[in-house]
Amino acid sequence: MNTASIKTTTPTSGTMRWLLQREFWEYKGSMFWAPLIVAAVIVLLLGGTLSYGLAAHGVPHRVWINGHMVSEGTLAAAADQIRPVAAKIASGLYLVAAAPPLIMLIFVVFSYCLGTLYDERRDRSILFWKSLPVSDATTVLSKLVTALCVAPLIAIVLGVAASLLLVLIACAALSANGVNLFGVVFGTRDFYLAPLGVVALMPVYVVWALPTVGWLLLVSSWARTKPFLWAVGAPAVALIVASWINAAMTRIAGTEFAVARIVQDVVSRLLTGVVPGIWYAYPGVVPGGVPHADNGIDVASVFAQSWGSLASVDALLGVVAGATMIYGAMRMRRWRDEG
Repeated sequence: MNTASIKTTTPTSGTMRWLLQREFWEYKGSMFWAPLIVAAVIVLLLGGTLSYGLAAHGVPHRVWINGHMVSEGTLAAAADQIRPVAAKIASGLYLVAAAPPLIMLIFVVFSYCLGTLYDERRDRSILFWKSLPVSDATTVLSKLVTALCVAPLIAIVLGVAASLLLVLIACAALSANGVNLFGVVFGTRDFYLAPLGVVALMPVYVVWALPTVGWLLLVSSWARTKPFLWAVGAPAVALIVASWINAAMTRIAGTEFAVARIVQDVVSRLLTGVVPGIWYAYPGVVPGGVPHADNGIDVASVFAQSWGSLASVDALLGVVAGATMIYGAMRMRRWRDEG
């Protein structure tokens, strides 16, 4: 069989779809069941706590809306005042319930990228996959799409589903106590725009996660053993050495060694890119930090700032570095073997 000719086979959409299905089924436990269990636990804990609290203590006799106290007797008549507040709370539940699956996403993507190319060499299944008419580039691209698109979308969908269940539980519990907010919440535009806004940040996440995913895939493609130590240990050692040199130069010459700061930035980009919202952690990328409004975070400004971060030098350099490492992973998969 001519291996070289196989590697140049042009991929089709059907081939990529089949490869994505393969990745999902092989890692279904970590990509689907783990975040599903986390989302279910959040619904049970928050929904159960809210339902028990309302059942045991009822609706508060007085609530504050826009700085004005509204008694229980006039609560139903204050629908216009309740509408924006209730819609904001319901929209915020999307972020609350989606947070645990998104935190789980960090570990899912990190472990997946670090093990996907290493595992197929360790169990020798790479010999079977290389016998198929699928190029190394297409195979690595399928793993890239799985890490940057499939896994985040699964986490978002599960988070939105958990949020919807929490809103339904909250509205049902309030209705049982004489306060009907179904029309107020489900008739508000912000309630439906909140999850769409989370999905709209997917391209921003892809750009900032690319260096980390590229680094992990590169390590996974060439490490003969213990890829985690190579992926995390090597940058950590480089950071320690740079910090030691910086301390020595500062003591001797009285000036800071600039390379230490550069190494710290590089290590940070290599290891933390898969954290959602990581672009807010870099000084100067998003001026002013997370914007706040009177009743919480200004979601509209978050979207604008997040998309604006793509024009920063850090984002552009990260894309170049990530693409280079992904190309290296493609080449390493073709030539690396455990023989």
